[in-house]
Amino acid sequence: MSDLDKINSIFNAKIDSVKTKEDLKNLKTEFFGKNGQITQQFKTLGALEPEKRKDFASNLNKIKYDLSNQIEQKSFEIENAEISDKLKNEKVDVTLPIRPYQLGKIHPVSQVIDEISAIFSEVGFTVVEGPDVETEYNNFTALNTPEDHPARDMHDTFYLEKNKKLLLRTHTSPVQIRAMLDEKPPFKIIVPGRTYRCDSDQTHAPMFHQLEGLHIDKNITMGHLKGCLDYFIKEFFEVKNIKMRFRPSHFPFTEPSAEVDIGYRIENEKIVIGEGNKWLEILGCGMVHPNVLKNVKVDSKKYQGFAFGMGIDRLAMLKYGINDLRAFFESDYRWLSHFGFDPLDVPTNYRGLSK
Repeated sequence: MSDLDKINSIFNAKIDSVKTKEDLKNLKTEFFGKNGQITQQFKTLGALEPEKRKDFASNLNKIKYDLSNQIEQKSFEIENAEISDKLKNEKVDVTLPIRPYQLGKIHPVSQVIDEISAIFSEVGFTVVEGPDVETEYNNFTALNTPEDHPARDMHDTFYLEKNKKLLLRTHTSPVQIRAMLDEKPPFKIIVPGRTYRCDSDQTHAPMFHQLEGLHIDKNITMGHLKGCLDYFIKEFFEVKNIKMRFRPSHFPFTEPSAEVDIGYRIENEKIVIGEGNKWLEILGCGMVHPNVLKNVKVDSKKYQGFAFGMGIDRLAMLKYGINDLRAFFESDYRWLSHFGFDPLDVPTNYRGLSK
């Protein structure tokens, strides 16, 4: 019997007794490791005569291939056996009642997204979504953001390529660009979703949630924008009388632009939204810049529109008295039990959003 036949015979005898991954690993090392039997045979090839070397190498490769296949097959069998054992030992009686303390809760961010969607759906807005990874063109250029604008700087933006062509979106406005490129006006959409910026403290996080609104049609004015936001703020905070003011501001993608403040007062060390002698900024808005419409091939002489953007996390904090943004992302079940919502408590305008 040749050396190769002996190796093959020994291997076949040993692999039948392998029952665990550790046993298989040891067997593989014995035959294919640095000093393994198959490895040692390859080291002898250089000392053979040319005529014998070719036949020996051919037989050696054949045995190597056969033994490798057996190891792979055995590995597959062991994994299947482990899965079967695990399934047998981890059976769950699905008829058992759920434990009360394991009842899940809806996260405040998810609840607020549903609340905002319910409000805007009442006045004809459609919810649209888009990818978190965006192109530099959709995120900045198409939105009329100059090349030297501070928002493009590495300190604010998570770029995914050295040439800065791909990035984590810094706002949900790129979805507006995608929607306008894919469809024809009129547009009436809201865009909730995750956004990313290099910022982290008590009221800022590197990943946060934003909502954009867009309405493009004929003869749209700032009056329509003000009426839309007045309706939204009253419905969202569930306050009939609310002070609201528009302050001139600047955004590359809107002209004119404004920031919206609402009145509030401090009562028993808590913020009470509605009326008072203090002002709180909650969102930015404006008329869509003609250059943005031009970039998506919409005739700005025929169509006009408004856009607005707001922080969903910030709105949740204001409405439900949450004072630290970082708690939103800590996965603390105790916090979620306190601030979370019943899964069946789906927000609707007619019966009250948060009741």
